[in-house]
Amino acid sequence: MPLIVDVHTHVYPPAYMQMLRSRKTVPYVHDPSNNRDPRLIILSSDDDASIPLDQRGRPVDSSYWDINVKLSFMRQHGINCSVISLANPWLDFVEPAEAQMWAERINDDLEKTCATVNKAADPGNTLTLDQKETLFAFGALPLSAPSSESVVAEIKRLKTLEHLRGVIMGTSGLGKGLDDARLDPVWEALQETDMLMFLHPHYGLPEEAYGGPETTGRYGHVLPLALGFPLETTIAVTRMLLSGVFDRFPRLKILLAHSGGTLPFLAGRIESCILHERKFISGGGDVQGPQRSVWDVLKTNIYLDAVVYGKPGLEAAMTASGSDRLLFGTDHPFFPPLDSKDNSWPSVTTNYQAIHATFDTNSKTVADVLGGNAARILNLK
Repeated sequence: MPLIVDVHTHVYPPAYMQMLRSRKTVPYVHDPSNNRDPRLIILSSDDDASIPLDQRGRPVDSSYWDINVKLSFMRQHGINCSVISLANPWLDFVEPAEAQMWAERINDDLEKTCATVNKAADPGNTLTLDQKETLFAFGALPLSAPSSESVVAEIKRLKTLEHLRGVIMGTSGLGKGLDDARLDPVWEALQETDMLMFLHPHYGLPEEAYGGPETTGRYGHVLPLALGFPLETTIAVTRMLLSGVFDRFPRLKILLAHSGGTLPFLAGRIESCILHERKFISGGGDVQGPQRSVWDVLKTNIYLDAVVYGKPGLEAAMTASGSDRLLFGTDHPFFPPLDSKDNSWPSVTTNYQAIHATFDTNSKTVADVLGGNAARILNLK
């Protein structure tokens, strides 16, 4: 069996859950009085006063915070190694004065969890990666801190931790998006430390884009998650491209969730619009447009997870960035089977099937996407 590495798998450490339980505004966790699972409310569209508290958001069980449940899930689906990360909304909402403290606390917890699990799985450190259950992690950043200096300091500290292999962050950056010039010290720190950034959506699109609260209330999370998240990622990365982030930081490495949203499919259209934009100096305007093509950035700076659930989407991702830049993921613990009798998660097996269907004539490429690429790119050993 090939090595299988899950690069897109989340955990809410107990301390984080405790913090969410203490809150009354989004994001927060509500504990029902009827002994049912807690309710996680992280999307503003879920915080509707007309909906009873016990029915808002989504139910969350121990799979969100118990690492033993994570390990059981890995065994169930043949996963050797998981790169765990805090799930959205990360620490974006934390009070500025507390941001650095919480980032250090969460990241130290992640490091301790990985170290404990890895030592128990291989006390003598004699087994190879495909012979044991191993954990690594992406750290969280104190993006709401008063200055970017705290963020830079945490990036440099994470580089010294044995099991941290990068950082995870959302698309709001310091609050104004990823084309914000105030993020340049952060990009520089990531580039200089050679730390990969896992970019994950959370904020989606305004409810009006889907037809308003009545529509989202009727269709649940389908529109925000299926459409809002991928478009959010696409817009965020395109803003980075347009503002010259990849020109200034050519060695920046970014892993995009959900196979890059719609970026692989729309890359040609984005490039065409840039070439025809009159506001840019190349078109006679007064704004400096990007100097590198979107295609160059996709094949140089961008990595894509394989969480796309179908062959057509995976083929677009492979064409845009290359099969050597695709990494398997599950998005656990989100999207569990609705039928409790299901032993395997359709959200996971669908990704397996898409990978095999896309590369079925090349077993080496299948093995690379399932784990080889991640082991190489993230230096997992």
